[in-house]
This record gives sequence, C-alpha cells and structure tokens, in this order.
Amino acid sequence: MIEYENLHHANKAFLKDFAKSFHDTLDRGWFILGDSVRRFEEEFASYVGARHCVGVASGLDALILSIKALHIPESSEILIPANTYIATILAALHCRLVPVLVEPDQATCNIDPSKLENYITSRTRAIMIVHLYGKACDMSPIMACVRKYNLLLIEDCAQSHGARYKGTMTGNFGHAAAFSFYPTKNLGALGDAGAIVTNDTAVADEARKLRNYGSLTKYLNEVVGYNSRLDEIQAGFLSVKLKRLEEINSHKRKLARIYLDTLKKQFLKPAVNPDFHDVYHIFNIRHPQRDALREYLLRHDIKTEIHYPVPPHRQKALEPYFRGKEFPISEEIHRTTLSLPISFAHSPETIAHVAEVLNKFPS
Repeated sequence: MIEYENLHHANKAFLKDFAKSFHDTLDRGWFILGDSVRRFEEEFASYVGARHCVGVASGLDALILSIKALHIPESSEILIPANTYIATILAALHCRLVPVLVEPDQATCNIDPSKLENYITSRTRAIMIVHLYGKACDMSPIMACVRKYNLLLIEDCAQSHGARYKGTMTGNFGHAAAFSFYPTKNLGALGDAGAIVTNDTAVADEARKLRNYGSLTKYLNEVVGYNSRLDEIQAGFLSVKLKRLEEINSHKRKLARIYLDTLKKQFLKPAVNPDFHDVYHIFNIRHPQRDALREYLLRHDIKTEIHYPVPPHRQKALEPYFRGKEFPISEEIHRTTLSLPISFAHSPETIAHVAEVLNKFPS
C-alpha cells in the first residue's frame, strides 16, 4: 500500500537529532519560552528573511494573534479566499471581524487578485491571503490593492514554508504572516506548533505579549492576553528539521515534476510559472470524476486525500455567516480536487508508479 503520508517514515532521517534535542531539553529543565524557542525564532526569521519570529502554540493561534497584534477594529471586514481551510475564517470570527469571501483563481486555486476591488467597502480594513498548497499568491496586484486602499495584509503561510514569489519568500509581504508547523507540513513539528513572522517590531512585541498572558515580564500583564506559547521540545525538533527544509522542499519539487511531466491531459494539474517557486505541501489534481478516481486508486493500493471535501461556506459551523451566498468556483474546486502522495518519505520510483496507475484511469 502506498500511503498518502507516513510520518514515521518521513521523520526517520531526523530521529537521532530529535533524541539529542529532547534529552538536551530534559537536562536543562526549562520547558516554556527558553533557549530552544529563542534559537528557533532567530533561525526561522533568518530563513524567511524577516526581522522577527514569534513562536506560538498553533497555526490558528498565529492567525488570531496576528489579527490582534495589528489592532484591527472589531466588526471590520476582512477579505479571505472562499476556498481556504476553515482555520483562516475561524481566526477572523474569533476576533469578531466580518469575513468576506473572495473567489479563487481557477488555475492557481489562490485568491483572485482581479476580484478584490469588487469586495472592498468602507468597512474593509484588511486582506488575509492564503498561499494554498505551497504556491505563493500573485503578490504584485495584491500589494497594489493593499497600497491603493491602505489595507492591512496578513499572510496565511500554513502551507508555504519556503515558497517564493519573484524571488521573495512568503512571509515577507504582509504586515504579519502566520505559519503552522502541524506534523504534515513541509516543516512539521511532532505536535501542534505555529509562529508569527513580521518585519514590524511593534507587531512582534505585541504578539509576544499576547501569547504569554499579555506579559513580557513575569507577573506584569500589559494587555489582555492568551496562553499560546511554542514549547521548548517542539522548538528543538523544529530547529532540527529547519536545517534540512530546503532539502525537503527540493525533494517534493522533484516528485512534483514527475507528475507534471507524465500525467495525461485528462487531469488538471497545478499551474507552473517561473515567477513562482512552489514547494508542493500538497500536490492537487482536479478531475470531474474525483470520487471514482479516488476509489480506483485505492483499489490499486494508492491512498489519497481531499483538501478539502466541503467548502467553508457549506460547513455547518459557518453556514449562518454565509447563508444564501454562492461561490461556484470554490465549490467546483472542492468537488473535483484530489491530493496525490508527495511526501519526503516517497521515492521517485513510487511517484512514477502512482502516475502510471493514474494514466490508466478510464476517462
């Protein structure tokens, strides 16, 4: 059976260094906001090319605290891609903002910059873009829109560790950027973890307060904060993997190239453009017979995933916020998308076999 993802195998290369990091943390006896967190924050900020990194407990928390650190007024409208994972929208709702969904570009599945101005009103204060699947958004027109309307920009980089647009790494375009280190990410922890990246010192200082009960100094609480701290053990593991993130991304790009070069035209493949350096957290294809295709692959011992089977506006939790609204492009993507195996644990030979089986699917 070819697994979609096998984290045991994907992490095998790091086990020795994980063990050393774990025992070093135990020996220090300091488990919250210590040397490992500071080291990883410095290393990740340097990797991204940003001035500041603030480690937090999860990707969702990174989104929420980014909004809070930017002091976006409650009841403000924030533009969000209609086909994102639900976490992006949840962050806006938890901060009492009004999420306004914008349809994606059919080719990239990222927010369509040409549609942004259609949704901007006098209440719009921010745009929260998502670099979906490991592909950066089309940033030039987005940044032009941000400047024209004097909007705040938050990047959801949960899937784009190391992705670039015209040579600039994601996380450098917005006023704040939120990263997830969920275990399946290209840079994945061994549990939940996240980070906020920013070039604004005031935003970073505010995020550091917010993650730690509103405090920079113990027992002195300056703002109404949260308990959302990247712990020492996960920070140590992340430092181990960060050293090889470019190797991980390069491996996934090589696997993606096999799919791109060999899959037949009946499958709609990810768009490729020299302005975009894609890191393929997810390699998604689209097919009108998606469910039949997935069953066919499973019969041939190939597991797949669907990112994501239900559009956010159709989720029970969100239906009251978007009742009566239609997002046909988003729904088409959710209805036809299929995620193929493409992990650090997969070999080129395995991916070539998956492509061979796919090409025999009766269209």
